Amino acid sequence: MPDIFDSSLRNDEQETLDHQRKLLRGIRTKRYAGRRAQKVVINQLPANESTMINTSEEASDLPQKHKRTVDDYSEVMRNERPSRNPFQAFAAKPFRTFFSSQHSQETIIVVLRKHPLTQVKWLVIAIVLALVPFLFNGISILSFLPGTYQFAGAIIWYLLLTGFIMESFLTWFFNVYIITDERIIDVDFLSLIYRNISTAKIDNIEDVTATTGGAVRGIFDFGTVQIQTAAEKREFEFEDVPHPNRVTKLINELILEEEREKIEGRVN
Repeated sequence: MPDIFDSSLRNDEQETLDHQRKLLRGIRTKRYAGRRAQKVVINQLPANESTMINTSEEASDLPQKHKRTVDDYSEVMRNERPSRNPFQAFAAKPFRTFFSSQHSQETIIVVLRKHPLTQVKWLVIAIVLALVPFLFNGISILSFLPGTYQFAGAIIWYLLLTGFIMESFLTWFFNVYIITDERIIDVDFLSLIYRNISTAKIDNIEDVTATTGGAVRGIFDFGTVQIQTAAEKREFEFEDVPHPNRVTKLINELILEEEREKIEGRVN
């Protein structure tokens, strides 16, 4: 069995991704040439005319037409039902889900977490640690201590174990990757009082690749999605997320829709 499983597992998906890559290469070439030409023109204009151009660009950001829904242009999302399960690792069109910096007209398309299979390790550790007091009682290691001390020790042990379980669960639950119709968001949950949030607009994405390494990841269909951007944070990694090929295809569809919006003069 090969070490790397990618979109070639399905011929129809491969053809679709190849077609998307050709379109995206043309879009990126056009976008790069347009940015260079715009810089040259603005540098050659007087200051007052440059200000007028900036003002018109800001005005163009105002809503002109209603945006299409994701079902109108995304083959990936068209057959997905809204998710009502807050613990899902691949929550498509999540029901009643919001985040603090969400814009008024921004729609969450999918919320991703690490595949549940990646959490088996700490669950096994928690089960083993929960059995340790019974093991000590069975072999009478702490029999020299009074019963009240043994009971107090067991209480402290299970309090520490509860803290370990809560920390592991919250780290998984709040470390999320959010894809909206305007941007991608990487939320790193480091503690209850600190988190790191990185964002990039869809039109700043330059390349998207999916990698599923190893037999286990290939069988259970989870892997890493790497996203190269022109934003402040150059590279995003959606690590061990379910259905990496579908995530890659979805982001490519969003890039194409973003370009259509610009061409048709719809809101960005």
